[in-house]
Amino acid sequence: MSRHFENQVVVVTGASAGVGRATALAFARQGASVALLARGREGLESARREIELTGGKALPIVVDVADAATLDAAAETVERELGPIDIWVNNAMVTIFAPVQDIKPEEFRRVTEVTYLGQVYGTMAALKHMRPRNQGTIVQVGSALSYRAIPLQSAYCGAKFAIRGFTDALRSELKHERSPIRLTMVQLPAVNTPQFDWARSRLPRNLQPVPPIFQPEAIASEIVRAALEAPRELWIGRSTIKAIFGNMLVPLLGDRILAHEGYSGQMTAELAPPDRRDNLFEPVPADPGTHGRFDGVASRHVMAFDAVRLRAGIACALIAGLAGSIAIATSRKVGSTRRRSKTHHFPRRVA
Repeated sequence: MSRHFENQVVVVTGASAGVGRATALAFARQGASVALLARGREGLESARREIELTGGKALPIVVDVADAATLDAAAETVERELGPIDIWVNNAMVTIFAPVQDIKPEEFRRVTEVTYLGQVYGTMAALKHMRPRNQGTIVQVGSALSYRAIPLQSAYCGAKFAIRGFTDALRSELKHERSPIRLTMVQLPAVNTPQFDWARSRLPRNLQPVPPIFQPEAIASEIVRAALEAPRELWIGRSTIKAIFGNMLVPLLGDRILAHEGYSGQMTAELAPPDRRDNLFEPVPADPGTHGRFDGVASRHVMAFDAVRLRAGIACALIAGLAGSIAIATSRKVGSTRRRSKTHHFPRRVA
């Protein structure tokens, strides 16, 4: 196995479960020392043990990313215990599944504080240490839902849209400063993580990700790739590309499809248990692990595309197609003119 991150220090937020945990393990396997940041101590300790079993080094830190001061303190701890931070992955999130009218103001605020401001605060903490050294990479974990919002997840979609806006603004500022610090954003498809068993929900049935579904390890590999190559954006999965381009080209059609299928598509047939616990304000006790309950249908392989190159390729194809159409039309017009010019005109007889 390649060890691209040998002797580097990587920070991953939301590292106690799901994509964050798989990402931390993927970095550790490539030689990085990994700081694991999350609220749940049991999940963090389990992730630490998993990394150490592979011969890696991990530093678990209990922290709520919605608290800027404690996140700053966590960054200081990482630098003191592991060394200078090379890569920071902003992944932590919480969400609520419910129609807008059923979501309380404090729930909107909490989702925004963790899923949006948690990435802002994480970025600020990372930059505080990267700027003096004039180097480092920050990876923002986004979603196809940062381009195409869906019903029942208004708080989460709003936060993901906000992350994309914040990241674009910061990217321009770094370019203005001629800073070599790299900033990249990955847009994820549906992933088989425990969040669908611990997200707050007011829906009558159990939650599910909208298919196609991918395993966390497949996504983690692409996050590691993003940290290595630092594209402007990395779109993971064909479903992500279809969602993004579909919203760009035919948003009204997307509205109609989601109005018809967006509710049932996010629920299974099983009724939700009445005593279901969630992690919106407090972590769920016990170790949640990396995977959710969709191993039977989740794919272990996913394709990812550099968004800039993909757009350029599509633009070139469209231009080539247009140029070809113009050439064909011009050729036909010239041919028609030539045929007319070859028509024989006999002189009129003079009496």
